[in-house]
Amino acid sequence: MKILSRCPVPLALLAILSLSCFAREIRTDYDHHVNFSAYKTYSWAKVDTPDPLWDDRVKEAVDKQLTAKGWRQVATDGDVSIVAVGTTHEKPTLRTFYDGFDGWMWGGFGDATTYVENYTVGTLVIDMFDSSTKKLIWRGSVSDAVAGKPDKDEKKLEKDVAKMFEHFPPKAT
Repeated sequence: MKILSRCPVPLALLAILSLSCFAREIRTDYDHHVNFSAYKTYSWAKVDTPDPLWDDRVKEAVDKQLTAKGWRQVATDGDVSIVAVGTTHEKPTLRTFYDGFDGWMWGGFGDATTYVENYTVGTLVIDMFDSSTKKLIWRGSVSDAVAGKPDKDEKKLEKDVAKMFEHFPPKAT
C-alpha cells in the first residue's frame, strides 16, 4: 500500500514537467525612449514564414490587433515598418514505454523502451521599425506558433498575437 500512496506525487510532477516542455512563450520588448503615441500608420516591409500560406495568416492576425489599437495600415511609407519572420526546427524529445505491471511505478524491474521522437517547433518574431530612422522600436516573439499544423495553429496564432499586443502600444516612461 505504501508504494501506491507515493505514486500520485511523482505522476503529478511528471505531468507538470511534460506540459511545460510544450508551453508557448510570448515575449515583448521595446525602446523605452520612443513615444508610441506619435505613430498612427504602419506598412508591411516583409513577411517570411516557412509556409507561404502562413504569410497572410500572420498579417491578418497582426492587422487585427493594430487596427483595434487605432493604427491604420497604408501600402507604403507608414510611420512604422513591420517585419514578421517565422522559423521552424525539429526538437528531439525522449519517449519511454514500460511493459507489464513490474515497471518503475510498481517497484519492479520490467522492460523499458526509450526512443527519440522529433517534433516541430516554430517561432514567430514581429519587429517594428521607425520608418524614418530605420531603428527597431518594438519586438514581439512567440514560440511554438508556426509549427505546421494549420487546423490547430491558426487559432493559437490569433490568441498568441492578441496576447503579444495586449499591452501595446507601450506607455511612455
